[in-house]
Amino acid sequence: MALILHAGKTNKNAFKTLIAAEYSGVQVEMAQDFEMGVSNKTPEFLKMNPIGKVPVLETPDGPIFESNAIARYVSRLKLDNPLCGSSSIETALIEQWIDFASLEIDANTGNWLRPRMGRAVYLPPVEEAVISALKRALGALNTHLASNTYLVGHSVTLADIITTMNLYMGFTRLMTKSFTSEFPHVERYFWTMVNQPNFSKILGEVKQTEKVPPVTSNKKPSEPKETAKSKPKDEPKKEAKKEPAKPKEEDGEEEEPQPKPKPRNPLDLLPPSKMILDDWKRLYSNTKTNFREVAIKGFWDMYDPEGYSLWFCDYKYNDENTVSFVTLNKVGGFLQRMDLARKYAFGKMLVIGSEPPFKVKGLWLFRGQEVPQFIIDECYDMELYDWKKVDITDKDQKERASQMIEDQEPFEGEALLDAKCFK
Repeated sequence: MALILHAGKTNKNAFKTLIAAEYSGVQVEMAQDFEMGVSNKTPEFLKMNPIGKVPVLETPDGPIFESNAIARYVSRLKLDNPLCGSSSIETALIEQWIDFASLEIDANTGNWLRPRMGRAVYLPPVEEAVISALKRALGALNTHLASNTYLVGHSVTLADIITTMNLYMGFTRLMTKSFTSEFPHVERYFWTMVNQPNFSKILGEVKQTEKVPPVTSNKKPSEPKETAKSKPKDEPKKEAKKEPAKPKEEDGEEEEPQPKPKPRNPLDLLPPSKMILDDWKRLYSNTKTNFREVAIKGFWDMYDPEGYSLWFCDYKYNDENTVSFVTLNKVGGFLQRMDLARKYAFGKMLVIGSEPPFKVKGLWLFRGQEVPQFIIDECYDMELYDWKKVDITDKDQKERASQMIEDQEPFEGEALLDAKCFK
């Protein structure tokens, strides 16, 4: 019997199991034609979970409900799964963060959202207390992540999967950029996690909400009853406009898909450029010897200053870069989040220094004459850097750009810890 997960396709608590399954190599199938509010009220479903909540996992040995328990079960199907920890203390710390994320983050996020969705009575003083409790939890998490890429150890564990999914509802439905900017390490962690391949395979593109949803009244005004006698005979009957049923509260809130047509990217409307970005990327990738004579010369021969612009970037908070692997992961996460710009950009990021604090500097080639606005809007890392346009008529700036493309070492008198390329 296959493992069958009963839940809506946008339920963040179902995502916990599906992501854990991806990391564990376990096959989990979604129940066909599941409809929240209907499928979970059938006698067959209520035998699996008497209170009718989702997700529920069907297994050869019987059903399991409660999302954290399901995610644990799926993870433990793989022997010695690193998601579950490699020692007793790691296992305990994973459980610690799972409990923290559920009790301090998920509970408060749900208590903030439900009244605004009309699923509970909205009381401003209660909301204020809930937001205060959530900020306290995010502050504690932010402090831990200031010196840790992952919650436990040096790789993704079940704690990261469950915590990220408990943050997911807040980031996508409640917590605007102005709210989360108070917690920069939580921001970095969340966007790093959701852009991991096993996460993005399940989640797709994740966007942060731009506003807090308005309060929806959960009370319908009463209407006077109209008798058949009082109704004019010749008045045609009006069909009641059917509103799509809203999914009821589950073991977590169900995301309602809201597809929006995407406008054409302004960069696609620019006049054609003589520089073909893919030609440069192929030259860069295929040049193995005489890099300065072949690739660097080729770049400047191809470069079109009318169609493209070059930018230096310098990380604003280099004094925080005290741990090498954390710094490298920070840069790696930035490059992952820049994936939306792949069609329009090429970049080199250097991590400089043989001892902390490490410096992070970069060189970026962008289509057009400015740093594209859609990248600034979508990739929060952009504001963590100072950006300066390269003046190619200045020989020193042009040479500095060449050295960054080439990964020249030492760079500005210092060793390179690492160099990463975006192409």
